[in-house]
Amino acid sequence: MKYFLFICSLAFTLMIAGCGTSNSSSKPAREFTKNGQAQKLESSSASSSLTKSNVDETVVIANPESVTALVNKKHQLPESYQPSDLVYADVPFIFNEKIEKRMLRKPAAQALEELFRDAEKEGISLLGVSGYRSHERQKELFAFYAKRDGEEQARTYSAYPGTSEHETGLAIDVTGGSGMCAAADCFADTPEAHWLSKNAYQYGFIIRYPEGEEQVTGYKYEPWHLRYVGKKAAASIFNQYATLETYANKKKV
Repeated sequence: MKYFLFICSLAFTLMIAGCGTSNSSSKPAREFTKNGQAQKLESSSASSSLTKSNVDETVVIANPESVTALVNKKHQLPESYQPSDLVYADVPFIFNEKIEKRMLRKPAAQALEELFRDAEKEGISLLGVSGYRSHERQKELFAFYAKRDGEEQARTYSAYPGTSEHETGLAIDVTGGSGMCAAADCFADTPEAHWLSKNAYQYGFIIRYPEGEEQVTGYKYEPWHLRYVGKKAAASIFNQYATLETYANKKKV
């Protein structure tokens, strides 16, 4: 038991996936960190060898600034896109450094601050794990995972550069106040995850990759991954559509 608790506690700095879940070992954490700083990934050779040969045909998003922009394996951000209104979200994170992944676009940051405050009032303590991620950083991460696990496997849990929601500045991974189960399957069974699943939409956020919708979203269930879409869209998705994909398709019709 002592050994188990020790392993789980490493989630603060190593973002280890899977403290106590049967299937989490097959799903690496989104980003490895050390003392809040991203470790240098030995991926330069992998970066140069990455191709889109195994990536679905994508369309470039015409309006990437829209808070409801659909970003997934088939809808890609312009390569030069960088959000113009990034700010540091004033919420606690699992690290103290004032670095890139503390940032979100301003409306998302303001909504997240309100969400964290109200959750605290109800006895739910939350921590940020990873927010904004630049296009270059996403390249490094994906190349690292592809080199380690193969590109096909990497694409089940990590987005190809340009198709990551973190590049929008509207997505953030969160965890409970203890820092345990950060970006790991075991977060699903926590009070914090249950609270988010019921209440996040009231602040304009959705659980972007809900359980049972893997064939629609293209990703496994991630109860920690929040996406800001605004209160109106979030309520519609929560009450009617389940996923941003289904919502976007209905809006087109």
